[in-house]
Amino acid sequence: MGLNEKPLSTLHEKASFDLADFAVPTGREEAWRFTPLSRLKGLHNGKAEVTGQTLTQVTTPAGVTAEWVGRGDPRIGQAYVPADRVSAQAYTAFEKALVVTVPKEATPEEPIRVEVRGGGLDGATYGHVVVKVEPLAEAVVIIEHHGSAVYADNVEFVVGDGATLKVVSLQDWDDDAVHVSHHHAQLAKDSTFRSFVATLGGDLVRLSPSVSYTAPGGDADLSGVYFVDAGQHLEHRLLVDHSQPNCKSNVDYRGALQGEEAHAVWIGDVIIRVEAEGTDTYELNRNLILTDGARADSVPNLEILTGEVAGAGHASASGRLDDEHIFYLQARGIPYDEARRLVIRGFLGQLIERIEVEEIRERVLNAVEAELAR
Repeated sequence: MGLNEKPLSTLHEKASFDLADFAVPTGREEAWRFTPLSRLKGLHNGKAEVTGQTLTQVTTPAGVTAEWVGRGDPRIGQAYVPADRVSAQAYTAFEKALVVTVPKEATPEEPIRVEVRGGGLDGATYGHVVVKVEPLAEAVVIIEHHGSAVYADNVEFVVGDGATLKVVSLQDWDDDAVHVSHHHAQLAKDSTFRSFVATLGGDLVRLSPSVSYTAPGGDADLSGVYFVDAGQHLEHRLLVDHSQPNCKSNVDYRGALQGEEAHAVWIGDVIIRVEAEGTDTYELNRNLILTDGARADSVPNLEILTGEVAGAGHASASGRLDDEHIFYLQARGIPYDEARRLVIRGFLGQLIERIEVEEIRERVLNAVEAELAR
C-alpha cells in the first residue's frame, strides 16, 4: 500500500505501510521534538536488530479465539496504517501477529489477557496484535507489559456494529525498558470503546492511542494515569479523528512526577472533519509536579473543520500540590507526609477507580502507593 495523505487536516497527514515513506527523525520534527531519540536504542533509525527476546502469552475465555498468523492475513492492517517511522518499522519487522476474535453477540464473563514479558536489552523485538469484536459482542481486554526489553508494536482494536470493547493497558516495565507502541481503535456504527492506560515503569515509554470512526454513533472514552520517577521519560500521544457525524469522544489523562529529570509528555490531538457534524468531544490533561527538576509538557490540539458540532473543548493544567489541601488535612491532625500521600492518591484515584477489573485496579493503586513511599 502506498502513501496515504489527508490534506484536509494539518494534524497527522501521513500514513503508510512502507518504511521508506518515513524519513529517519532528527528530533526537530513536531512529532519527535519531545522524545529523546538517543534513548530509543535504534528503534527509530533501523539500527535496532531483531535479536531480542519477548514472550507474549494470551489467555482467552470460552468462545473467544486467538491465532498466531503471518502478515499476509487479511485481518492485519485492516484498521490501522502506520503513522510514523517506528510504527512502520514494527509493522515491517514483526514475525507473527496475534489475532483475537470475539464472535457476534458473545459476552464472555472473563477478560481476555495478553501478557508481554521482556527478556533483556540484547536486541529489539517487534509485535502486532489485532482484537476483533464482532457486532453486538462485549469484551474486556487486559494487556500487560513486564520485564526488560527494547520493544515496538502496533495494536489494532476493531469494534463492530453495536459492540462494546473495554481495554486496560498496563506498562509496568523494569527501569531500563524502552517501549514504543501504537494502539488504534476503529469504531463501527453505534459501537463503544473504553480504554484505560496505566504507565508506571520503563526508562522510556512512548504510547500513541488513536481512534477513528467508520459510521455514526461511535463513542470513545480514553483515560490514563502515569507516575514518572527521576530520569524516566513517559510520553502519551493521543489522536481522535472524527470523520463521521454524531460520534462522541472523551479524553482524560492525569500524571504525577517526582525526581530529577522526570519527564512526562502528553499530546492530545482531536480532528473534527467537515463531514463530522454533531460531534461531541472533550480532552483533558492534568499533571502534579511533586519535586524540583521534574518537567511536564502538555499540548492539547483541537482542529475543527465544521461549524456544526454538539460540543468541543480541551483543557490542560500542570502545577504543584495545593497548599490549602495539605493545610486542611494537617489542621485535622494528619501528618504532612500522610496528607501529601492522600492528596496525590485522590488526584490519580479518581481515574483509577474507572478500571472495572478489580485485580488490575488494586494493582495500579498499590503501585502508586509504592511510588509515593519512595
